[in-house]
Order: sequence, then structure tokens, then C-alpha cells
Amino acid sequence: MSSAKQLDVSKALATASLFHFFHSAGNYCVMPFLTIYFRQLGLNAPLVGIVMGVKYIIYVLWAPLCSYLANNGIRRRILITTSLFLSVGAGITFVFIPPLSKDTFTNFCNVSQTWNNRLAISGDMALSSHDNTSFSLPESSQTTPLDSYLEMHLTHPPRTSENSEPTKKAIHVSYPSSINLTHKSKPSSSRKKILDNSSTLTSSTFSTATRMDSISADHALSGDGSEMPLTDSQPTVSSIHVLHAKLPHAKKVRDTHVKLSSPVYFLADEQKVFLMVLGAVIIWEIIAAPLDWTADDSLYEYLDFVDATDRHGKLWIWNYLGACMGCGAIVLLIDNFSCFIYHDVPRVSLHFFSYSTFMVISLLLSSLFPIHASKKSEHNNKTIKALGLIGSDGGIVLIAVTVFLTGVIGSTANNFLFWRMQDIGSSELYMGMSVAIALLSEMILYLFRNKLLKALSFKWTVALGLSCLAAQLLYYSFLWNSWSVLPIQLLSAFSNGALWWAINSQAEDVATPGTERSLQLVLHSLSYGFGSSVGSFSSGFVSHRFGLSVLYQACCLTLVLWIILFLLIQPRLPQLKKINYSRLLAADNSDMSDSEDEPERDWLVKAMKDENFNRKW
Repeated sequence: MSSAKQLDVSKALATASLFHFFHSAGNYCVMPFLTIYFRQLGLNAPLVGIVMGVKYIIYVLWAPLCSYLANNGIRRRILITTSLFLSVGAGITFVFIPPLSKDTFTNFCNVSQTWNNRLAISGDMALSSHDNTSFSLPESSQTTPLDSYLEMHLTHPPRTSENSEPTKKAIHVSYPSSINLTHKSKPSSSRKKILDNSSTLTSSTFSTATRMDSISADHALSGDGSEMPLTDSQPTVSSIHVLHAKLPHAKKVRDTHVKLSSPVYFLADEQKVFLMVLGAVIIWEIIAAPLDWTADDSLYEYLDFVDATDRHGKLWIWNYLGACMGCGAIVLLIDNFSCFIYHDVPRVSLHFFSYSTFMVISLLLSSLFPIHASKKSEHNNKTIKALGLIGSDGGIVLIAVTVFLTGVIGSTANNFLFWRMQDIGSSELYMGMSVAIALLSEMILYLFRNKLLKALSFKWTVALGLSCLAAQLLYYSFLWNSWSVLPIQLLSAFSNGALWWAINSQAEDVATPGTERSLQLVLHSLSYGFGSSVGSFSSGFVSHRFGLSVLYQACCLTLVLWIILFLLIQPRLPQLKKINYSRLLAADNSDMSDSEDEPERDWLVKAMKDENFNRKW
């Protein structure tokens, strides 16, 4: 190969590396934090699981189809450029989805604040509360805010002139937002005494006030009895108009309050937000999903054309470096803002603005991206051949079941780990650090990849990876503070890195010539596509019913049982060794026999005889 051709390959790889770096940085500005954004919008775990499950299933079906249809250089260039251009607008679309309640959005945002920001917000609320002469009550107190107000104002009524008619005026009770009305209580003795002695408050008025208090308390409790933040969709007793019973519109006011408190309206609002989020995710995934698959196919076929496919396997490092930079930079940026950047613009918008910025940079680099469409017709049939291999060998079937199970269980950590961290008061800074530590640990262990695979057989490498994943899930169920998740992320080097290195290496050994990469892509799609989709659908309902801790512990137990089955089944399967004829052709002359009397020593005859021998994994 000429030096000019070598220079072209170097430039192509440099451009592809930069493209993957910025594109991965943009994805990791949003993707790891997508589920907590849905939570801030007001969606519960089952709905978030449905959204993420639909996202995964669209990717695994739509991406290879688009890559197959774009079978020439011009179509691939148009597909990549169009996908990047539309992704810029699709990402910003999420900013305009209204939350179910602004109070819910602010509540979850405050949980993700750093301790100094939360302290400042608490100080501002206390100052505002003091200016409004509000008051707070201990949880153990049996006196409700309505009791205290009535005792304060009705026992010492405001002075009025002799000609005034106080019975025709309304008494307005206004509570500050810091009061949490989460307890039902019977009318206290002070309330009864005041109502009996007051001539301005009749029994019908007291019934209205008590009814509003009960409705508010009902909406302040979640289904499992835990205290939930009060939202605009869950009306509070922030303003109660205690009207005289003789007013003609008193009954109409009471009926209006009861109608607004109906849960039918709350469910309708939640369904609207869910449908908007689901529609936005579907459109976004249809636009963005074909990009990775098409770009990777184009680059691989370009390197195959110049006989440099061995350099294709190093590009994942640039993806990881971009991911570390993206998730690290965005959390450092967001950590300096409060819940809202400017008026009603939430700080979560920075995730999508950063994503769009990196997509613009990737769009500029896409014009230089190396694209080559092979004219060989067999390239279109490689995926079909790889699918046929899965059902032809028991060892590949066992690998397929393993990767599918890891996809199902791994999606629970990807989707709801940040929910678990948010519940214990972790900020987005620690969330981004956890992702970066996991990726960096894989890159460091990659330096010792060959030594690890030689020291451990395939069987024990897979067992080690699954055991580390089980240990991580069990650890997640017992998180105790915001930073406690960071140390366990080091095990991702084995639970994700070493596990997939062993699986990819085994796929190369058992695949027929030319289908190695296709078989690896099928296994990855089975795990991160179908497996993650099934895991998202199921984990959302399980976590909503039993909690995240129980979900992680159940996943850990499932992995432990599968490790035992894997170690028992794998040695009993027929294991065939693939003969690498290119290495045999490069063998030393001393290995070949020139004597016609000893045909058994001929390298080709020996290779043909030993092609089906069993080898130790």
C-alpha cells in the first residue's frame, strides 16, 4: 500500500474519531439524565418504563433497517446529515413540554441541588415566610392551621363601625406554601368552642372548611401512604374563603372546590404529559437511531476496502472519552444554577441545549466523515447468516441467553439508578461522576485485556462479569448517602467491559469467515435492544409496586441463579474450535513435512482432522 493511501487512512480515522467524540459527548449530556427529567415532569415509574422500553425497541428495529436501505455512499451521506440536522431541533423540543405541576418540578429539582444551594433556598423561603407573618406547626400538634387562624381572629375580631355588617363579609384564610397539610384531624376543642360562640360562622360554613381540609389531606398522601409533594394538580388549602351561609353563591363555591379536587382531572393531566413525552421520544428516536449504525457500517466498509479493519476496534475509546467529557461538563455547568435559569426556564434545559450544540459540531464534521459503500453483494446477507449461527450451536445459544438477561437486568440500573440516588438527596454532580467513573474504569482495564482473557477462560470471565454486576445491584439497594454510589462503579470494568470482551472474543472464534462483526452486532442488539426494552417495561411496574430496593435485590438474586446454571451447562455443551487458516499458512517451514512417508505430519491434513476437536474454554 502506498504512503499516500496510508495518509488517507490516517486522516479518515482522525475525522471519524473526532466525529464519534463530539457525537458521544452530546448523547451523554442527555441520555443518562433522561429518566430523572421525566420524573420531574410528573411521570411515575411505570410510565417512564414504558417510554424507555419504546425507545429501545425502536432503536433495535429501525436502525438496522435504515442502514440496510441506505446501501450506497450518497444515501448514507444524506441519512447521516439529515439525522444530525433534525436531532438539533428534536432535542430542544423537550424543553417545551410542560410539567404536570410546577411545584412537583421544583420539588425534585431541589432534591438534586447541592447542599449550599439548598441552604440558600431554605434561607430565602424562611425570609419570605417571615415577611408574610406565616407560621408552622409541628407534626405532633393536633391543631390544624385553620384552628389556629380561627382562634386568633374570631376570638379577637377586628373592630368595625356600628353601621358595618360583618356578617356579609367573607373571611379569607391564606396559608404560606411552607405549611404541609398531610394529616386528617378531628375538629379540636378550640374550634368547637369558637364555632359555638361566634355568630359570624354558621354550621354550614364550618362543614365547607372541614371538607376542604379533608380533600387536601387526601391528595397529600400517595398510594402507599408516604408523604408526597403537593402540586397544582392536587389542590391545597392555600386559600379558603369561609363565606356566610346566607350568601346566594355559597353552595356554588363549595361545589366548584370539590369538582377541582376530583382525581379524574389529575389523571387526565398525567396522561397528557405522558402522551407528549412518548410522542417526542418516538420522533426523536426515529430521527437519531439510524445515525450510529449507518456511520459505523460506512467506516467499517471503508477500512475493509483499504485492508485496515483492525484499526476499527479502537474507535470505541473515543466514544468513551466523549461520553466522560459530556456527562462531566454538563453536571459541572448545571451545578452552578438554581432550579430556574431565567424566570420559567428550568435548568434541565441546559441538558438539551448542550446536546443540540454538540450535534451542530458533529454536523460540521459529517461532511468529512469517510463513507464507502461496498459493491460486494454478500455484505447484505451477513446479518442473516449471523442470525442463522445463533440457532446452530448450543454455545452461541447460551451466550445469546446470557446477553439478553444482562440487557434486561442492566436496564433497571440505567433507568432508575438516578431515581435511587435522588431519593437519598444526591445532586446531579454525583450522578455524572458515577457515569464517568464507570467509563474510565473500563478504559483502564482495557490496557490489561489480553492478560485477563489469557489468565481466565471464557467461562470464568463471564462468571466474573456477572458476579460483579450482581454485586453492584445489591449495593445499589443499600445506598445511604449521595456519594456512596461512586466506589462501586469501579466494578463496571468487569460487569460491562470484561464481560463483553469475552463474549466478542468467543463470537470471533465460532463465527464463519466474514460474519464475525455481524454476529457481534446481533448479540449487542439482543442485549441493548430487546433485553433493555423488556427490562424497562417490567422494572417500571415492579419498582412502583415494591420499591427500587426490592427491584435491585431481585435482579441480584436472578443473576446469582443464572451464574450457577451457566457454570453447570457450559462445560457440557459441544465446543468447537475454529481453525484460523491464515495463521496456519504463516507457519514455519519446520512445521511442515517434506517426506511422503509421513502424511500425518502435514499441517493441512492435521488441521483437517483436528477441526472438530473439543477445546477447553
